[in-house]
Amino acid sequence: MKLGLNGLGRIGKLTLWNQLSRQYFSEIVVNLGRNVGGGLEDIAAAIEKDSTYGRLSMYLHGFKGGRVIENLDEQKGTMTINGIPVTFLRKARNPKDIEWKANQVRLVVDSTGVFKDPTADPNEGRGSARGHLLAGAEKVMVSAPFKIQAKGLDMPEDAVTTVMGINDDDYDPSRHNIISAASCTTTCLSYMIKPLLDHFGASRMLSASMVTVHAATGSQEVLDRLPAAGASDLRKNRSILNNIILTTTGAAKALGLVIPEMKGIGFIAESVRIPTSSGSLIVLVLNLQDELENPIKRGLLNSIYEEYSKTSPFLVFSKEQNVSSDIIGMPRAAVVIESTEIHTRTAAIKVNLQNLKNFKCETGGTPPILEVPLTQAVIYGWYDNELGSYTNMLAELTVSVAERMV
Repeated sequence: MKLGLNGLGRIGKLTLWNQLSRQYFSEIVVNLGRNVGGGLEDIAAAIEKDSTYGRLSMYLHGFKGGRVIENLDEQKGTMTINGIPVTFLRKARNPKDIEWKANQVRLVVDSTGVFKDPTADPNEGRGSARGHLLAGAEKVMVSAPFKIQAKGLDMPEDAVTTVMGINDDDYDPSRHNIISAASCTTTCLSYMIKPLLDHFGASRMLSASMVTVHAATGSQEVLDRLPAAGASDLRKNRSILNNIILTTTGAAKALGLVIPEMKGIGFIAESVRIPTSSGSLIVLVLNLQDELENPIKRGLLNSIYEEYSKTSPFLVFSKEQNVSSDIIGMPRAAVVIESTEIHTRTAAIKVNLQNLKNFKCETGGTPPILEVPLTQAVIYGWYDNELGSYTNMLAELTVSVAERMV
């Protein structure tokens, strides 16, 4: 089967790297939608070198690896990379106009980050992810969380959000044609939540919050510049080189699509961008209903994660003291649990029942007080938001979808 890839930004380029290493697809067709530099030689140079992860040849074959990009044909727009034929399309930017059918591409990964609305009309504006289907593809993987722009519209029946190893069984090949692989943060977060949810159950999770300390992304500016007209997030126009920048994340909302039980739990998610090129961290805080006699301790939480890591190839349980650069390029790790920094505190929370809605107290009586044992747990999870975690998980899901196509 051939794989189509729309876009060659950070996720697109590293998806190409990952799939070239897997050797699952016989050919890869990359849509750029425009000319690049002086031609195919410049495209090859951009693919071979990376400021964060080094050279493609090193990634594929180690320090002994030689040249892996060969047989460049400018006229045909083709080259061979690690033995796999790769074709580059440089004409259409609107998904409905891309020559997927002519190139016999049935499965497309859209890594542009532009076409996130599964309800958008493919014939209007810049197009939509659904346009890939009009162009001949049968399935479309979107490397970002879905975001429906129009108010009141529900998720289409043929669209689904999945994270490999968490809810990929939700994908129905007979019904779903547009599949979101969520985001790097949602992927990491789902692997931090799922083991605890399986152990304690949703009823004991009273509330949760998280902050992702996130590496810079392409949506930020290298140097300060004026914001566009109508822009609301003015901080993204400040230099990422020398600032810690507050921003937002849709991880909490997307988590509810991946783990529906979380929809009934109060959850808040925040994001802070920092001046690093990759390697991010989630600080997760959970409030669990507990008991004072035998409260939840860090040892129990660590044992839950350690046991989960024995059956899941995507959760890494670390007993080391890591920093962000240790995570960069770590293969197959949706999350690296920093076990040395898990902390818990247990106390009885006093609740005045008189303040609760519809509770009636006798006049002159003493306001009833309810004591609820509560354990607050703080958990740290590392993730390589580009190659090691997200791109790898996206590739796992892509291959899984391909295997179920007939």
